[in-house]
Amino acid sequence: MKMQILKELFEFILKRKKYWLIPIIIVLLLIAILLIVTEGSAIAPFIYTLF
Repeated sequence: MKMQILKELFEFILKRKKYWLIPIIIVLLLIAILLIVTEGSAIAPFIYTLF
């Protein structure tokens, strides 16, 4: 299901030539990964102060 959403999103970007969306999506994914990885660690309080 989630992979289908990503596939449709990238098809939309390529079809409509909205290439400026790609950096925004990459940054959002990196922030999400950072939050997921550091959730249970000792650095979590420091990461959350950034946002």
